[in-house]
Amino acid sequence: MNLSIPDLTTVRARNPEAVAEAAARRARRPLIGDSGRLMIVAADHPARGALGIGDRRLAMANRADLLERLCTALSRPGVDGVLATADILEDLLLLGVLEDKVVMGSMNRGGLAGASFEMDDRFTGHRAEDIARLGFDAGKLLVRIDYDDPGSLATLESAARAVDAMAERRLPVFVEPFISRRGEDGRVRNDLSAEAVTRSIAIASGLGGTSAYTWLKLPVTDDVDAMPEVLEASTLPVVLLGGEVGDQEAAYERWGKALRLPTVLGMVVGRSLLYPAEGSVETAVDTAVGLL
Repeated sequence: MNLSIPDLTTVRARNPEAVAEAAARRARRPLIGDSGRLMIVAADHPARGALGIGDRRLAMANRADLLERLCTALSRPGVDGVLATADILEDLLLLGVLEDKVVMGSMNRGGLAGASFEMDDRFTGHRAEDIARLGFDAGKLLVRIDYDDPGSLATLESAARAVDAMAERRLPVFVEPFISRRGEDGRVRNDLSAEAVTRSIAIASGLGGTSAYTWLKLPVTDDVDAMPEVLEASTLPVVLLGGEVGDQEAAYERWGKALRLPTVLGMVVGRSLLYPAEGSVETAVDTAVGLL
């Protein structure tokens, strides 16, 4: 029986087994449907302490509000599924909105935003065995590489072992790589130049003992016209990520250009659709789906 958002805490307190029961009942679907494209809504930011949208530092902190936005997004035609951490996915399971959806578990959230250890991005989220046990459909991991930070090496090694563990279970894993640098203000920033994204693709594609189940989750480069050459670095299937969006219309235009490339099979977009700068969640999601 599906719950409402106010019921979630009571059920979690009195009947924690309800999560596993809901997962066992869930109707599943293939990763790629008839359209050959993939549209996933992302909501794994809070577990890394990244709660801000623009100048609203705690915009994603209200869990009921976030769940309402996710339920709205998942109800729209053309939305294939969701990427999130265990707490959010389990809420959505109990709410009954993950039927026939692609469910993607977020695996490493230990590199907390703004922390001194941000580059040592430990696997504090879903393990491969958790994703398999719950009958979820895929995993996602983040690999930020700072050549000046030894923590990146630990992240690379643990990411490779996670790729192996997912492949052993024949589960797709979406690897999100960046070349990153820490600025004078201490903040980590991702380099979206064509050279940096090309280098990140080459590194990410080689992680683990097999790439048979590996997808790439990539940003659009600063110069969108460089994307065709950048994507020549790998034959792995690609989905685009959204990231921070200032000008929504410009973002749609950039995504649309990149989606025409042959190895780009979809999008995994979060904050810019769930918390659009203008308009409703429905309009933002429908516009993004229309680009596919």
